[in-house]
Amino acid sequence: MEENNKNLIIALTLMAVVWLGYNFLFPAQPAPPVTATTEVVTPPTTVGLSSKADEPAALPVTASLTNAVNRHGVENTDHLTDRIETTSTEERMLLVETDLYRLQLSSVGAVVKSIELKKYRQEADSDAPFTVINSPSLQLATLRSSGTEEFSLSAQTPFSLSTTASSLNLSRNDSQTVVFTARTPSGALLEKSYTFYADRYTIDLTQQLTNTSLKPLRGQSSLTLVELWDDSDKGAMYEFVGPMTLVGEEVETVAPKDLKKGSKSFIAPVWSGFETKYFMSVAVPLNSAAEQVKLELTAQSVENTFISPLMTLAPQETRKLDYLLYFGPRDPDQLQIVGHRLVESIDYGFFAIIAEPLVHILKFFYGYIGNYGVSIILLTILIKALFWPLTHKSYASMKAMQQLQPEITKLKEKYKNDREKMNKAVMEMYKEKKVNPVGGCLPMLVQIPVFFALYRALLGTIDLRHASFGLWLTDLSAKDPYYITPVVMGITMFIQQKMSPSTMDPTQAKIFMFMPIIFTFLFLNFPSGLVIYWLVNNVLTIAQQYFINKKPS
Repeated sequence: MEENNKNLIIALTLMAVVWLGYNFLFPAQPAPPVTATTEVVTPPTTVGLSSKADEPAALPVTASLTNAVNRHGVENTDHLTDRIETTSTEERMLLVETDLYRLQLSSVGAVVKSIELKKYRQEADSDAPFTVINSPSLQLATLRSSGTEEFSLSAQTPFSLSTTASSLNLSRNDSQTVVFTARTPSGALLEKSYTFYADRYTIDLTQQLTNTSLKPLRGQSSLTLVELWDDSDKGAMYEFVGPMTLVGEEVETVAPKDLKKGSKSFIAPVWSGFETKYFMSVAVPLNSAAEQVKLELTAQSVENTFISPLMTLAPQETRKLDYLLYFGPRDPDQLQIVGHRLVESIDYGFFAIIAEPLVHILKFFYGYIGNYGVSIILLTILIKALFWPLTHKSYASMKAMQQLQPEITKLKEKYKNDREKMNKAVMEMYKEKKVNPVGGCLPMLVQIPVFFALYRALLGTIDLRHASFGLWLTDLSAKDPYYITPVVMGITMFIQQKMSPSTMDPTQAKIFMFMPIIFTFLFLNFPSGLVIYWLVNNVLTIAQQYFINKKPS
């Protein structure tokens, strides 16, 4: 093969690598789904189903109710009309505390106002627990109940509470259920039951509707997840922050900025919620509790509203709508235990089949070492060892090509007027010297998927959040505060480049000398865990290249 052709292959390969790398590290925000069968677009609105100003407040009732089952298999509630008592409209707060979280509910709307996760810190240098939900007002509290037609309910509805306690403390394997009860103006009784567990991040929620009137009641019931939102909350270019919905086999993400154009609806959601880089809030409708979920952007929040099928309740008939709630970390191990395909919310991209095993290996090392920085170094060494034969062959081939350059130049000069003879002579020389002209490229291409997969694995692994390596690196998920590791990484990349054999012409060589500078600036704001990986990989490559260069030809 002619030398120019070989250089062209190398140039095209490097261009492909840079292009793939850029698109991988800085993907465009996912476009909103356009499938006609699952999405409905409506004009922008800032009013959800449960915030109609002209609705009268529902009458509260006591929560101590005894139900029977009639011969039709539905709960008989004849006694309810005789036992309804009004209660004070004054707001009552209930604090629920477990080993994992601290949660605050309000009796107005039976909503959740705040959730703090005890196992995670707000900042690396603070002991304050991480706040996953923090509503400044009742209007922005989450798990808001509402409805349409005769099941409509004001967001300001006062509910009665099944306990007189102001706080609940659960430990070990404890679980406890609290029931909020209110009645709509049309006579529908709503019992909203929360079941909390001490040892998990999931909460069971049941919205039970009972027709206590003397006529059939018709309408839909809804439940709304509310997430505070400001445009400054959007994630970096290589991370998504916003609502996500599992529909069929696909997790659909919609950027909040796209919701400015109008709300979006998905039919038959498996689950829907809101994700940040490391945490998520999700509701899973069970037993067809919701036929669709509607995503909306208001002035201060993003809302996921689950809407039930249209239903008609005969007098004294009851209908239950069950949900599984999850407010916690985006930890694959936790989500796998919860089930309901929540683990599919974690997306390692095109190379997920490689990234997932790498995460397991990283955690395996951590189980013995107890330091994620050291675990990243060990993982890098393991990957380098696995690819050592390939990279060794690649660098050896590049060195052999460099040594042949003087002879190739002579052949070019000798056959400068006959390209066919020149190509034939060059190929014969390669065959005689047992040199593969593309041997330096192909082994490197094989490693690219592994490098990208490891990048995605380290970028989104919650275990690296606030994980200290030592010295000044107290958070492997954050950038190096003093930019020491990116600068050292750039220096090692320059050394590696100088040591590597090259067959490029002087102009190409000068252009590629800027690569260490470009990568250094690119890595300045990367998580320090990723920089450590790249730095260690460069050091190992330098050692390998030194060994090859010292070896006699």
